[in-house]
Amino acid sequence: MPYAMRIHEHGGADKMRWETVEVGDPGPGQVRVRNTAVGLNFVDIYQRNGLYPMQLPFTLGSEGAGVIEAVGPKVKDLKVGDRVAYSGPIGAYAEVLLRPADRLVKIPAGVDDRTAAAMMLKGLTAQYLIRRTYRVKKGDTILMHAAAGGVGQILCQWAKHLGATVIGTVGSDEKVDLAKKSGCKHVIVLSREKFSERVKEITKGKGVPVVYDGIGKDTFMDSLDCLQPLGLMASFGNASGAVPPFNAGILAQKGSLFLTRPTLVHYTASREDLVKGARELFAVVKSGAVKIRVNQTYALRDAAQAQNDLEARKTTGSTVLIP
Repeated sequence: MPYAMRIHEHGGADKMRWETVEVGDPGPGQVRVRNTAVGLNFVDIYQRNGLYPMQLPFTLGSEGAGVIEAVGPKVKDLKVGDRVAYSGPIGAYAEVLLRPADRLVKIPAGVDDRTAAAMMLKGLTAQYLIRRTYRVKKGDTILMHAAAGGVGQILCQWAKHLGATVIGTVGSDEKVDLAKKSGCKHVIVLSREKFSERVKEITKGKGVPVVYDGIGKDTFMDSLDCLQPLGLMASFGNASGAVPPFNAGILAQKGSLFLTRPTLVHYTASREDLVKGARELFAVVKSGAVKIRVNQTYALRDAAQAQNDLEARKTTGSTVLIP
């Protein structure tokens, strides 16, 4: 029987269990996939520790890539042997798993499985953030937190490709070069600089039209001070903890600001949106404008260590788990 990383109670990485699971034949609209690579993401930690409560028990993981082993009834356009990638539903930390066919996309020639597994959730997140939440255009100056992280590296490269000037923040001096290589013209080190003051300095007091913030509690309020009037705050993650309650009147005081808490689930809810977003993502990666840097690999059975390293911000770029 195949193995999967299971959670029976919320908590630390020690709650993760490498267990055998029974995987049956695919039903209507399903396929069975043998994973070749699995992506690691902060949302995995949120689901494990209970910040995002899940129905127990469950198998961790939101993205991966593999080869179709079996196809169920009523499945069109997919066949045994196809290389496919996915970002949801949950359950990716597994050697073999059943997937809804309408949540899979074919991996195009020229993109390897590890790259595909590393780019689905993070890449599709970057895609909706800069193409839909706020459509970045030539001449924009934007602020991206955690510019050396998985989403950050993809978004910054893509934004530069679109003609934007990117201001990125990083947690340490060691990550400055990586952020610059990812397209940031300006890099702010959070541990020794007040980023809201630097953003105002860089923009000559004007501020930026959009802030992309996946850090959460530690950066949220100062991020609002970086925005120009009518600017948009896209708070898409909580790496430092959940944003505490605040008076919505602050948005008015700081310039009639817009605030959104977007998720990939809603932006790819329809098959059409998923395929369109993936097609755009694969195209920009194949063109070479965006490079997916898989900087760490771990065995899937060592996913607890991988999560600990991610949480401690010891990783850069993308991390892939190998079954």
